[in-house]
Amino acid sequence: MRKQRWGLYIHIPFCRQKCFYCDFPSFAGRERYEADYTDALCRELAEQGVLYREKWGRPQTIYMGGGTPSVLDAALLEQILQAISETFAWEGIDEEERPEFTVECNPGTIDEAKLALLRAGGVNRLSFGVQTFDDPLLKRIGRIHTGAQAREAMELARAAGFRNVSMDLIYGLPGETQAMLMHDLETMVSLQPEHISIYGLQLEEGTAFARMQEMGKLSLPDDDMVEAMYDAMTSFLPQHGYARYEISNFAKPGFESRHNLSYWQDVPYLGIGAAAHSYLEGQRYENVREIPAYIEGIRSGSGVRRQEEAMTREIAMEEFAFLALRTARGIDRRHFEQRFGVPLDAIYADAIAKLKRQGLLAEDAAGVRLTELGMKYGNVAFEEFLL
Repeated sequence: MRKQRWGLYIHIPFCRQKCFYCDFPSFAGRERYEADYTDALCRELAEQGVLYREKWGRPQTIYMGGGTPSVLDAALLEQILQAISETFAWEGIDEEERPEFTVECNPGTIDEAKLALLRAGGVNRLSFGVQTFDDPLLKRIGRIHTGAQAREAMELARAAGFRNVSMDLIYGLPGETQAMLMHDLETMVSLQPEHISIYGLQLEEGTAFARMQEMGKLSLPDDDMVEAMYDAMTSFLPQHGYARYEISNFAKPGFESRHNLSYWQDVPYLGIGAAAHSYLEGQRYENVREIPAYIEGIRSGSGVRRQEEAMTREIAMEEFAFLALRTARGIDRRHFEQRFGVPLDAIYADAIAKLKRQGLLAEDAAGVRLTELGMKYGNVAFEEFLL
């Protein structure tokens, strides 16, 4: 067995209601598939998980996302947790030696019993999709929970023994003001999560919000307001103990998401479930997206994984640069040269020089990283690293 740092992602594609901004592979009204999907998921996990455990050892991180994993009933959640335990032979392993194991939860679909089940099943980190504490805003974006439920979810999580909790927030929502965002931020830090992810609203093709925008039925804050929200957020969170370690992520010291960091640090990962992506031995794969096709592919043994565009050396360099630049640490020169066999400056000297002149990039002996201005205009910087 060759020891290799790697991560495991498990996709639960079910949700009670599709949020109006969401373009993730998640589906409402598919409850009839939940039991069969869980059976197929556990079978894929047993086959693929054991393969990579024998090749690389146990994963260092596990992340169960969606969709809404917490929408599954307790029996199905327990089935998945048991399959994970059996696949990676956790019995007898000390808790501190187990991986960081995160499960995404909607405050409207979690309760004391499910939290106890997750805790007993080895989950040691929760991620709550809060988005806002403002009830009218929550309805406006298609969320099923209330602000009170979000606050209660944190109380229940602490009572269940969770000491590593993340919360998501979205800004630039329809009808939102800066005062409303500040209230959300103040409420969130008062709950003292260990980690906060905060995203600007994006209108993705195929979403309800994109269709509303085309029809002129969506009233969004203007660009100046969104920029003011961004500036307020990036100033407020560090003042309250949350250090920015990635463009959209802030954490108390020692509580950075190890799983997400692995994505940005060129660490391989195995994706299990419909539409799950994998990055294995330098190539990217995606499982079939539709739930019935996924179930049938697993049952029949015909397979569900499809290779994405072949990873050329140039594409690999671009992705390495983009992902590393998302983090506060940036691109590590030594890591780049180890990975590609050439110095960073042999490929990107012109891009680095240009971005430094624009104040978007900082450089030292260890590597290059985005400045605060560069974090704000990350897409401009990323374009310069296209080959």
